[in-house]
Order: sequence, then structure tokens, then C-alpha cells
Amino acid sequence: MRYLLTLSTFVAAVLAAARTSAPSGALTVGSGGKYSTFQQAVNALSKTTTSPQNHFHLLCSSLLSGAANDEETGTVINLSANTAFYNINIKNTYGKGSQAIALAAYNTDQGYYGVGLYGYQDTLLTQIGNQIYAKCYIEGAVDWIFGQHSVAWFDGSTIAASAPNGCITANGRASSSDPSFYVLNKCTFTTSSGSTAGAGSVYLGRPWSEYARVAIQGSSLGSVINPAGWSVWSASTPNTGHVLFEEHGNSGAGTAGTRASFAHSYSTAYTIGELLGSNYKTWVDTSYLS
Repeated sequence: MRYLLTLSTFVAAVLAAARTSAPSGALTVGSGGKYSTFQQAVNALSKTTTSPQNHFHLLCSSLLSGAANDEETGTVINLSANTAFYNINIKNTYGKGSQAIALAAYNTDQGYYGVGLYGYQDTLLTQIGNQIYAKCYIEGAVDWIFGQHSVAWFDGSTIAASAPNGCITANGRASSSDPSFYVLNKCTFTTSSGSTAGAGSVYLGRPWSEYARVAIQGSSLGSVINPAGWSVWSASTPNTGHVLFEEHGNSGAGTAGTRASFAHSYSTAYTIGELLGSNYKTWVDTSYLS
């Protein structure tokens, strides 16, 4: 409940900063609005209209200078278990120059469906717990899907690069006993509108820590993907001794070329149940799965 209160307060502040008046037909919440709570506004929605009622944007263009933690730059920080976000765009428009998170996901059984995440560096922090991102749009330029301890399944989502010379994933699994694992299933890897990323200029991932685990399967890899596929963390700290970087059944121009020596292919695709557990249907909206 504390998270919901924090989010509603933040939304009101963001909307006030983003524009001076609500768009025509909007149901407004908060100070000066028609409704005092989000639930009242939801209850007021028409049950018969066929027009879209779910266009919702969260926008942040500022950055906490000198923030003690990366997540403090986040537009939205979700600390609650068993939550679901639908059809919402979350943006951090700070741009190049520093970490600026759009979404920091900090608990288990979190689902994001039809969600748009926009940033430049560190767009999505998927930190702990089991999480799913289905039919989402995730845009960035540097390490824009990252975290240390979460198990995350990305399904039917679009991963878009806005600039060259970056890596998409930066998994920070630091030991063999850590559960962290990213599987990107039936996703599309491409460029964003207005992107400056050219052919072969973006990597699928690099290891934030020695035991990083990322698998990409059944996905469409556009020409923006570098032929090596995967990168070291840095020249002085490669972090490749124990990584698991895998690909299976992918297609597209981005699959061509010789992959990095520490990357591998595998013969059988992972299942969502293997990753999120046999009880995943109790919290995952399966209607969004590919």
C-alpha cells in the first residue's frame, strides 16, 4: 500500500510538470482534479466504449545529481510483490551522460504487459525476484537491461537501440549460487525511431559480473547486432570466465558472423516454467505470452 501511495503522489507531480492542463476527455486525479483517488477514476471509466482508455505516460527528465544509488535516478521504483503494470509508457529522458533509470523492479512476481520503457543508459533495472516483461518495448543505448539477482523472462518484446556502441544486457550475477537469469524469448532486436545506431554497432550483452547468465531464443536479430554478438565488460576486466551467454533458434541479419569465444548455442529452448517456476500461472498473465 505504501508503494501505491508513493506512485500516485509521483504521478501527480509528473503530470503537473509535463503539461499545464489535462488533454480533452482525461479523467484527472489529485489536487485540482475531478477525482481524489485513482480507483475513483478507474470506476468512472465507461464500460461500453470501444475507444482506447489506457494511454498513460510517466515522464522524468531530471536526474538526482550525485545520487548515492543508481536506482535513485528512476522514474518509477516498484518495491511491491505480486504487481502488474499494463499499457503504460515510462520514460527517463535525461539522455546521454549518466545512469538514468526508467523502471527499477525490486520484488518478485512482478508482471509488465504492453509496457514501454524509454531511457538511454540503464533503462530497466531488474534487481530481485521473478519478473516477466511481455509484449513490451524497451529502448536504450547503454546496458539498458541490467540487474544482479532477478530471474526475468522477456516475451514477444521489442528491444530497440537508440545509439551505437552499446550493449543491451548487463547481467550482474556474481556467483554460481545466485538465481539471476535473463531469457529473451521471441523478441525483436532493432533500432528506435531516429536511432543513430548503424549495422553491427550494438552487442546483445556484456557481463557485469563473472557469472552473468543471458539466453536469447526464437528471436529476430536485426542488422544492428554486432557479428560477435557479445562483448567483454572491459578490456581490463573482461568478466568472461564463468559467463553463460547463449543463443538458440534466432533469425535475421544479426545472427550472421562469428560469435565471441565465450558465447554458445544450445539445442533446446528454455521454457517459462523452467525459469519462473511451475506455479508461474498463478501470477503471470498468460494471455500476453507468445
